[in-house]
Amino acid sequence: MSGPLHGFRGGLDLDGRRHTRDQAIRPGPLPRTLVLPLHQHIGEPAEPVVAVGDTVLRGQPVARADNYVCAPVHASSSGTVIAIEDRPVPHPSGLSAPCIVIETDGEDRWAPPLPPIDDPTDTPARVLRARIREAGIVGLGGAAFPTAIKLNPPADTPPDTLIVNGVECDTHLTCDDRLMRERPTEILSGAAIAAGMLGAGRVRVAVESDKPEAAHALERALEDSGLAHGPLAWTIDRIPERYPAGSERQLIENLTGRRVPPDGLPKDVGVITSNVATFAAIHRAVLYGEPLTQRIVTVTGDGVRQPGNLEARIGTPVSELVAHCGGYHPRVAQLVMGGSLMGRSLLDDAVPVIKGTNCLLAATPAELTPSAPAMPCIRCGACAEVCPEALTPQQIYWYTRSRDYTLADDWGVFDCIECGACAWVCPSQIPLVQYFRHAKGAIAEREKEQARAELARRRHEFRQERLEREKQEQAERRRRKKEALKQGKDDRKATINAALARARRKKSAEKED
Repeated sequence: MSGPLHGFRGGLDLDGRRHTRDQAIRPGPLPRTLVLPLHQHIGEPAEPVVAVGDTVLRGQPVARADNYVCAPVHASSSGTVIAIEDRPVPHPSGLSAPCIVIETDGEDRWAPPLPPIDDPTDTPARVLRARIREAGIVGLGGAAFPTAIKLNPPADTPPDTLIVNGVECDTHLTCDDRLMRERPTEILSGAAIAAGMLGAGRVRVAVESDKPEAAHALERALEDSGLAHGPLAWTIDRIPERYPAGSERQLIENLTGRRVPPDGLPKDVGVITSNVATFAAIHRAVLYGEPLTQRIVTVTGDGVRQPGNLEARIGTPVSELVAHCGGYHPRVAQLVMGGSLMGRSLLDDAVPVIKGTNCLLAATPAELTPSAPAMPCIRCGACAEVCPEALTPQQIYWYTRSRDYTLADDWGVFDCIECGACAWVCPSQIPLVQYFRHAKGAIAEREKEQARAELARRRHEFRQERLEREKQEQAERRRRKKEALKQGKDDRKATINAALARARRKKSAEKED
């Protein structure tokens, strides 16, 4: 039931270290305090619609989406809003950001659900998109792009293929594996809804070859649900284990042979793709009216005593998830949100689980070797061999280090997907991805500065044009006024002359009489 594969360039063969693959999903803790960042997605932050002291119910909106590229935030349990303030959030900078803080009441009472949509096939796509947006669903594979926007491609680029991404190519992750094994029908139902909205005729579900149980569960659910005999063409594709096979561009190329342009998007090649957990969330939102308040998180690593897969409330402090898994092992050295390659180190376990959190890795030194001082690049080319985007990381690194951001841009730094494969194989232990992120930020800031300068230039030119126009208009008004005054004088002189002439004629007539 698997379709043809085309492969992709570069990549790594990794030890997946999936120690929790046989750990069934279990409920996470109901924390004493929920911390809900207003910015858990790509785009603009949500705007609070509650105030300190308000009582909220689970599933109740606490922040609305005021912009198109935005997503609302919902309470993950019932309780009282005790603060709306800056709190630490899971960001590499370690900085704080605005959050809504809820003290839970232990009752976990639900707000009334959104009205269920019983027949999505007979519901306009705009209504389904509105529901998905209202439910606060974003990409749950980590990117956190608002799903309603992804499922609304321009009319001139209609997709023919929907890809359901069940490939967990980074190390340690098993949350999607367990979801596919335990809830395959939800995933397929959500994918069918999305395909109907898009008008796509083909759905391809990608599963790594080391997840046979997940593939079998999906195949059984596809047959039992009757979807296999419906209007959509379905395939369950077994993808070879090679990092980063789950990256969007590489997955599309592997399954379809189509390569997304460097400055393009998947929709440009007729494909839309999203994570399996996202489709399960769509199923819950459309058929049951349930907003996104929780997600499955793999808590793993040799630094935690009882690793497992937890269905965690969004907003749960990381420390409480770790405590629910038996607490830290004394040998723990590093805490990472995500896998060992694309994950990001956390400076504080008080930060909350957010919508894009798929894994918490409590690592020992044996799992994640502490960073050693970088040595000079030896131009071995290993980074270029593994780069899935066919870049030359050593050149981009060289230009970034010398602050020649123009050449870094010319050599394709923005095509870097930050998979970390180059840094993984670098014998000089150069943190290449960090350099590339720095270059992207510097170039983006330069472009903003150029845009500000261009705006200032245009404003100056507009002001000069306005002043010149006003000067000309003023001169014209003066000319007209002068002419009017002159004309008035001439008119008065003519009137006087005419009156004098009449007086002379009258006087002459009187003399004649």
